[in-house]
Amino acid sequence: MSVSRRHVALLIESSNAYSRGLLEGIIAYTKQHDRWSVSLPEQGRGAAPPTWLTRWKGDGIIARIETPEIAQAVRKARVPTIDLSAGRHLPEVPCIETDDEAIAQAAFDHLAERGFRSFGFLGEPEFAWSNNRRDSFSKLVKDAGGDLSIFDSKPSHEPRYSWRREWKRLVRWIESLPKPAGVMACYDIAAVRLLDACREIGIAVPESVAVIGVDDDPLLCDLSRPSLSSVVPDASRTGRMAAEQLDAMIAGERTGPLLKLVKPLGITTRQSTEVLAIEDPLIARSVRIIRERAFDGISVGDVLREIPLSRRLFESRFVAELGVTPRRMLTRLQMERASLLLRTTELTIAAVASAVGYSHVESFSVAFRRESGVPPGEYRRATATGNQNGGQRGASGI
Repeated sequence: MSVSRRHVALLIESSNAYSRGLLEGIIAYTKQHDRWSVSLPEQGRGAAPPTWLTRWKGDGIIARIETPEIAQAVRKARVPTIDLSAGRHLPEVPCIETDDEAIAQAAFDHLAERGFRSFGFLGEPEFAWSNNRRDSFSKLVKDAGGDLSIFDSKPSHEPRYSWRREWKRLVRWIESLPKPAGVMACYDIAAVRLLDACREIGIAVPESVAVIGVDDDPLLCDLSRPSLSSVVPDASRTGRMAAEQLDAMIAGERTGPLLKLVKPLGITTRQSTEVLAIEDPLIARSVRIIRERAFDGISVGDVLREIPLSRRLFESRFVAELGVTPRRMLTRLQMERASLLLRTTELTIAAVASAVGYSHVESFSVAFRRESGVPPGEYRRATATGNQNGGQRGASGI
């Protein structure tokens, strides 16, 4: 029995890496099912809805609903819709979005475990996702007893906006940061602006200010100087989930909660955070050993063979500097790497265990379940992207 072709409109810009990742996931779904006819207008972020939408007679919409104008146009279409924006301009519409709390956690852990106790956040408060990341990052800093300074960029569309005045304001903020400081930018574009300002005024990155962005856009991250570390959102999986859910909605099926959040894949570490802001030289040395050999099957005992301290003194000084035990840092590195491999490759669980330093798959499974709450096989079934991107993207790590 043939299935009628479904006409779907994609109101998603292709001007940034995250949105292109969403489109990649949707495309992967359409290739597998081959029953969609897609309309994809060329538009920028926040652009007016396409004029043809008022006359369009389709079956469903996947949109980044970031403005009231887009929300009104989508509502008038009266078809099943999936929203891919944190703006929630149509709260009654199912939404699939990045887990901004998890993104902030990844960025904070990355900076905190490099020894930073002074932090900054560079945000764009016109966007809900930026505010979500700011609030989560602020709470993490506060809970850890750190210091935080926030810079809220002014939107360029505001009356009396001045690029030069905004640039000077950003420079003054950077100069005022207690250094060394670890700064999270709400996304890569803001992070690159921050790096440019640091270079212009002679602030050393990452020695004085370490910077991490979000989106892992290779065009921005690899071309910036220094190259930019960035949290990697699982945009492709988000797009695929949206396509699957829209298909189910068009078929009249129940699709679960209105809001679904997708955790990031990990972090791609580049030059902008390749630093240790740790005063204790022995602890700094131990952290380098753990990072370099985390997937070689080392134990805390192996680290201690190269650090002239008793285990009790070593662990107390480690916790005093970093807020976590050496065992906890090692396990987190291994489990984050394992999670990424389970989501984005087709390696067997035994191969994943070996890749993160476990010689026995049983002990790996126990450790993974203790960290994530589920066995590795169940985690893969719930989160795997089907290796649709051809394997691992970026390098996950703390």
